[in-house]
Amino acid sequence: MTPTAPPQSVTLSQAKELIRCLADAESVLLLSPPGVGKSEMVRQVAAGAGLEVRSLLGTQIAPEDVSGVPKVVGSRAVFCPPRLLLPGDDKPFCLFLDELPAAPPEVQKAFYSLLLERRIGEYRLPPGTWVVAAGNRSEDRVLVRTLSSALLNRVFVIPLRVDRDEWQTWAEANGIRADVRAFVRFVPQSLQRPAPPDPVPFSTPRAWALLSRDLDLAEAAGKLGTDERRALAFGRLAPHDAGLFCALCEEGLAEMRPAGEYVTDPALLPRTDTAMWFLVSRTRHAVANDELAPRGVRIAPAQVNAFLAAVGEEFRFALLLDHVEKWAELGASEVMLSTLRDVTGLETEMPNAPSIPRQ
Repeated sequence: MTPTAPPQSVTLSQAKELIRCLADAESVLLLSPPGVGKSEMVRQVAAGAGLEVRSLLGTQIAPEDVSGVPKVVGSRAVFCPPRLLLPGDDKPFCLFLDELPAAPPEVQKAFYSLLLERRIGEYRLPPGTWVVAAGNRSEDRVLVRTLSSALLNRVFVIPLRVDRDEWQTWAEANGIRADVRAFVRFVPQSLQRPAPPDPVPFSTPRAWALLSRDLDLAEAAGKLGTDERRALAFGRLAPHDAGLFCALCEEGLAEMRPAGEYVTDPALLPRTDTAMWFLVSRTRHAVANDELAPRGVRIAPAQVNAFLAAVGEEFRFALLLDHVEKWAELGASEVMLSTLRDVTGLETEMPNAPSIPRQ
């Protein structure tokens, strides 16, 4: 049986453009892991179009909150839709159906005509109104019910992904702390961790933004010490991220530089073991992915060897482990071979490191 290909996901900024193009003509359903900023993104794009956002939370409504309640008019019963869905001024707006996948089946069914025809009973939404729904995926270990095929066939589904560069741009523009931005830049996988099986905090873009706000509040009150930072971090983030973040904050995390800068100037090397091991991890990742130097810049072999000599034997071996050929490409030779000879106990003369052309 041929495996199903994963859906094509887009970033938040790409989703904004799709919503601008499509939302007044067809209903959109945004699906993503928790905490990526779906709700805020919808508010931003609606505000940019001059539309008021009216929200319904899928977990907190009943079918009659969508279809309305009956009213006897003459000899007939007429359903009167709620004012939230049908304002009296006929101005277009953005109807945001948050947590739609978490809504009970009977509530999802009540949305069918609204999603496809922009109609509630006998009433139609004002022309130009957007209908945007959002929710989490079934694999995210959150409250999600099965979406019926009838509902899915009535919406345009947009899977979202977190883009780290986009988040860094947003974070800087929105006052996210420098130490938080630096940690996410140096440990990019910490921006979005999978939801754990147990009900414990885990790292998401929302969690990092809230931690930044909490740290600012504690700092403004003069209460941001080591214990307070740890309490705040472990209350928001995955334990591994929280522990490493707190340890590195004590080492001046916000002042740490890209790995390549330490290679070109070993005088910048951190003075503590915690910061050095963090730098070793970052440098290994950069070397493995050919990202040690900025694009178009080449680090001289003399600089590579000076760096490896400056870090000390323990850190040097950790840097070289499993990446000998990569370091050889960068020009490391004498220091690299000397370390391997010392660690392996080989007494024979080792040949010069091979020169491997870049792909």
